[in-house]
Amino acid sequence: MRNKAVFMDKDGTLIVDVPFNVNPDLIRLQDHAIEGLKRMKQLGYELILISNQSGVARGYFEESALRQVEQKIRELLAEHDFTLDAFYYCPHHPQGSVERYAIDCPSRKPQPGMILKAAQDREIDLAKSWMIGDILHDIEAGNRAGCRTILIDNGNETEWMMNDFNHADFTVRTINDAATKI
Repeated sequence: MRNKAVFMDKDGTLIVDVPFNVNPDLIRLQDHAIEGLKRMKQLGYELILISNQSGVARGYFEESALRQVEQKIRELLAEHDFTLDAFYYCPHHPQGSVERYAIDCPSRKPQPGMILKAAQDREIDLAKSWMIGDILHDIEAGNRAGCRTILIDNGNETEWMMNDFNHADFTVRTINDAATKI
């Protein structure tokens, strides 16, 4: 394992959170995201998006709609001469209404499955890597995978149900602030 990565949540972390959105016209990068992303890339980190997408399991949209979401994010980043290294998502939710997606999946955050898969696919050293997210499930997934963690405290975490795995190493306001901590 020779690579290191910053895994990051999508909604509320990289892009403005519009619940269950797959409309590319509504996708916007968070303020200050580009500066922070570029700083992390300069430090030698791969940048990998890790996202729960339960809207598929709930029947709100088809899994194929996520391709246009990824494409729009890539276009927004390309406007700044920047790209992500990879995009992983979990379409499952145990209370989903679409039977084939209504499962308790080990990839769904707070479980670390997506991070572990990305690490295996991309030869990532998790001990040298970070997970950034805006809710405690993101932090728990990162901690369970063996990463260091940063919580972006932007008001999206509303439950604050603490456990042994969801304490962040740092709490900040933006991706740019997270890059400073890394």
